[in-house]
Amino acid sequence: MSHQCFTFDTSGPGLTEITRDVAAWIAAQDVAEGLLTLHIQHTSASLLIQENADPEVRTDLTEFFQRLVPPTTDPSMAYLTHTYEGPDDMPGHIKAALLPTSLQIPVIGGRMALGTWQGIYVVEHRDRPQTRQIVALLR
Repeated sequence: MSHQCFTFDTSGPGLTEITRDVAAWIAAQDVAEGLLTLHIQHTSASLLIQENADPEVRTDLTEFFQRLVPPTTDPSMAYLTHTYEGPDDMPGHIKAALLPTSLQIPVIGGRMALGTWQGIYVVEHRDRPQTRQIVALLR
């Protein structure tokens, strides 16, 4: 069993692909088969396995979640009380409650068993760039 803490910078709302970094770490572990667990240590960001071929998928997902959970300045969000960290904070918490904050991926033949078009992403829910930590455990 081994673990690693990754740090990734995001550029604001959207999906930041981390597949290559995670795959390189797994390759260095010399593990033929196992289970990878990834966990993001934040309450306003998520992890997601999603298509990595067409960037429009990432754009559309970001737009969808912005419409689903708009900032607190939107009149439809007037009921929210946790607003002192900015209009994107509580909506970020809601989005993180809707999306996974942990993932489990089988490792077979020393590689993640992802599908052809699947990648691993940090989903940033805040409006400004952030630095996010992800703990990886391979067993």
